Amino acid sequence: MSRYTDPAIPSPCYVLDETLLRENLQLMERVQRESGADIILALKGFAMWSAFPIVREYLKGCTASSVWEAKLAAEEFGREVHAYSPAYKQQDIDELLPLVNHISFNSLTQWQTYQRQTKAAGVSMGLRINPEHQEAETELYDPSAPGSRLGVRASDLEGVDLTDIDGLHIHNLCECDSYALQRTLDAVEKRFSSYLEQMEWLNLGGGHLMTREGYDVDHLISLLRDFAQRYQLKIILEPGSAVAWRTGPLLCEVVDIVVNDGNIAILDISATGHMPDVLEMPYRPAITGAGLPNEKEFVYRLGGNSCLAGDVIGSYSFDQPLAVGDRLVFEDMMHYTMVKTTFFNGVQHPAIGILRKDGQFDCVRQFNYQDFRDRLS
Repeated sequence: MSRYTDPAIPSPCYVLDETLLRENLQLMERVQRESGADIILALKGFAMWSAFPIVREYLKGCTASSVWEAKLAAEEFGREVHAYSPAYKQQDIDELLPLVNHISFNSLTQWQTYQRQTKAAGVSMGLRINPEHQEAETELYDPSAPGSRLGVRASDLEGVDLTDIDGLHIHNLCECDSYALQRTLDAVEKRFSSYLEQMEWLNLGGGHLMTREGYDVDHLISLLRDFAQRYQLKIILEPGSAVAWRTGPLLCEVVDIVVNDGNIAILDISATGHMPDVLEMPYRPAITGAGLPNEKEFVYRLGGNSCLAGDVIGSYSFDQPLAVGDRLVFEDMMHYTMVKTTFFNGVQHPAIGILRKDGQFDCVRQFNYQDFRDRLS
């Protein structure tokens, strides 16, 4: 915790720890080296472009879910750019094709609409498939749930000429282990093996939480290597969470303490504005040094600084009473947090900084009124 109490770090602030990020990337570099797969950064999970010079040392490129993400990848990362979206307009395709190396379409109609233009641009074309195999525990994040709008089922491919399709794209995992991937590959092989034999590449999407403690990295490497050899494919992975997993916190301060059926600490952050998954998923983020309610002596309900009545993070216990000005460290806030923040209520947006390997803090962005104003018109 002491690494994050430097008075040079403003509150609130997202703090990326360079040492922890490099540890994750070094593990991914090993997976690439030993499996032959390529790993690219999913910008939907981690788009902190001030860290791209670090990530670029290890990963092959980025995957984009929109034109703006593709532009960010092309301009700031500068290696391969892959793209996938549930649907593209003509204007999207016109802007994307000069930027990307691979593009995956969500439906046969989308592919057929843009097939000729994409081929003429020399961009490798893929088709997202739905393996109809569920592994995600949270319904909100389950692309293979019944009735999903994401991907083409095997039954929809019968009799379809897939000439010009170079690869297949799959994404049905969410913070899963390698054994979930194994079950998914079994489902893919069962339903799509005849199509795999025609392909040059297979994109296995994200959700491979290889940097989580206890993940069987050797099993992952073996799976990827064996599947690639069996079908003579280039395997691509595009994790977001795994890249930035446990690489830094969101720091905040206690602004006030009120009492209403217990102690309530009001913070200088907002769950709805700065940690939206706390309410959407929902989940209870960890705070360094805090425990479950009643686990420690002093219990507080933690609330955000917006006027939303439900802007509440949850109840936590502490060894000592909280006081105005105390700092709290919300752990593991780099992935799928900064990318989803808003300026709701116009509350102060957290700064963004990097804690360098030498212990120096580099504040790379602070937000002001102009940033808030320019989001609107």
